[in-house]
Order: sequence, then structure tokens, then C-alpha cells
Amino acid sequence: MTTTSQELRDLLLSRIRDVPDYPKPGILFKDITPLLADPEAFTALTEALAGFCLAQGATKVVGLEARGFILAAPVAVRAGIGFVPVRKAGKLPGATLSQAYELEYGSAEIEIHAEDLEPSDRVLVIDDVLATGGTAEASLRLIRRSGARVAGLAVLMELAFLAGRDRVVAALDGAPYQALITL
Repeated sequence: MTTTSQELRDLLLSRIRDVPDYPKPGILFKDITPLLADPEAFTALTEALAGFCLAQGATKVVGLEARGFILAAPVAVRAGIGFVPVRKAGKLPGATLSQAYELEYGSAEIEIHAEDLEPSDRVLVIDDVLATGGTAEASLRLIRRSGARVAGLAVLMELAFLAGRDRVVAALDGAPYQALITL
């Protein structure tokens, strides 16, 4: 399927469902499961992200837990490169590299297998939503600590009112950023 940016945006938005007051009152959750269930929309999304991935010369795709896994794995297959999951601390067996980061109310930690990235790798990070940018920023630090290079960051949608873009653009240090939808 060949689409323009506006056609792709319209298709994707038509398949994202708003769920009010989830997971708590006052939150408008963006549910992507209808998009994933639609083969036309999911294929168009995968093709767009794979195109960005290939344009950046990525050799690996990193997906952020948990919905980033769903998007990044088919992108890696389509681009013909490897997929590496970034997991919450304690979820991976074997030797890991970890990166702690601050949340609005507390802290969290993410990990990758120590052997999954090499210095020769150019890594594209993929996630479903960019909100405040904390997890994405931590993943960029983790990739660099592994010795690999950051090829860029791509997300399905960016929640502009949370200002995560400024945080990740600074952390990207010149590597490209792409949001298919900005809300």
C-alpha cells in the first residue's frame, strides 16, 4: 500500500480508539488494538516505520516494553534486521545492562541483554507513544552504554502537550526523530 503522509495519518487515526478515564479518572487512553487488528492499517504502519528504519541505516531495532514490542518486531522483519527488546528490570535472564530513570512520582529501570547490541550496530528505537520521554531517553542512554550507536527514534504517536519531544531530541544528539501522528 502506497500512501501519502496525510493518508497514512488519517488511516492510523481512524483505527486508534479513545478510552476515557483509563487507567484512572481524567486520563484519555489511546488504544491501538483496533489498529493492530486491521491488516491494512497495521501493514501501512509497519511499512512506514520500516522505511524510516532503512533510511537511517539501522542494523537493529529496539522495541520498548510493552506495546513497542508489537510495533518493532514486524518492522525488524520487514527491514531484514534484528529486534532487541528493552524490558523492565528483572524480566530478562542472563547478563544485562540496565538504566535507571526518574518518573513523575518515583523511578524505574530498564534492561537489555548485554550481548544483544554491538559497537558496530546502528539502533533505531521504536515505541507506540511518546509522552514525557523518560523511557525513550533512558533507552537512548542504554544503547550508548552498550557501545552501539543510536540511529534514531520513531513513534506511532506523540502527545505534544506532555513535551516529551524536547527531552528526546536533546538525548538523540542529532539523530533523527519521527512521530507519525502528533496529538
